[in-house]
Amino acid sequence: MGKLISGISPHVTSNRTTQNIMLDVIIALVPAGIASVIIFGLRALLVIGVCVLVCVISEYIFEKICKKENTVMDLSAVVTGLLLAYNLPVSIPLWQAVFGSAFAIIVVKQLFGGIGQNFANPAITARIVMLVAFSGAMTSWVFPDASSTATPLVYLYKGDLTSMPSYLDMLLGVRGGCLGETCTIALLAGGIYLIARRVISWHTPVAFIGTVLVMALIFDKAPVYQLMSGGLIIGAFFMATDYATTPSTKWGKVIFGVGCGLITVLIRFWGTSPEGVSYSILLMNIFTPYISRLTCPKPLTGGKK
Repeated sequence: MGKLISGISPHVTSNRTTQNIMLDVIIALVPAGIASVIIFGLRALLVIGVCVLVCVISEYIFEKICKKENTVMDLSAVVTGLLLAYNLPVSIPLWQAVFGSAFAIIVVKQLFGGIGQNFANPAITARIVMLVAFSGAMTSWVFPDASSTATPLVYLYKGDLTSMPSYLDMLLGVRGGCLGETCTIALLAGGIYLIARRVISWHTPVAFIGTVLVMALIFDKAPVYQLMSGGLIIGAFFMATDYATTPSTKWGKVIFGVGCGLITVLIRFWGTSPEGVSYSILLMNIFTPYISRLTCPKPLTGGKK
């Protein structure tokens, strides 16, 4: 008979390592990366490669200088690089991609203690900083035929549904936008893979996407287009589910997802920006400790936490 555990939960044991989990995330992100290269050309691969390389090098050098344990092999820096690259336009100057990648790892991740200690998602925070610092380059969208164009969210914001791509083009990603956010099918495939592998649960993505859908239906804001436009799908499955910066309880995940959805809708429908996914996740990251405390189950015994 095994040893009786009488302390406070959690008592979960698992053979899964951080590296295993991050590898699954990388696999889930591969379809969107392949789609971005097909849609936007080889420069998409260059941007992705630069972001990943700089994130890995930044983590290695910082930990070397600070004499910390090297964590490059846990692949978390690779995931950060992929997510940041997927949130950039294909035309982004490479030096700006280098700046954003280094900022994500050094400032947002490592200065707060490294993986598991950062209060906000590194890729999202870096993207928002880049939007402020390089607003022109970050909002210069290139259509798959290499011509400049507005994104579907801009047309939605203006109420110009006649200029919107077809639903099929939205699904396949044949439209302007960031590298990894355009191909809805690829992102859904990756998200389903993560749920099937139990890397993430369904609670946050469903609550996030469902809230946007319900609000779009209520206010008659082209709900199908709202779901497939901007960074909603990639944000819901890949960034609003980050272990370190989001609640760990089921109800906490639901509250987090609903909060992200409401803030996204608030910004999209009535704000000065057509997109609000990044801002919504960052704001909800700040509330994560309070949500976790509110939804934390009360232990029957084992002393105080």
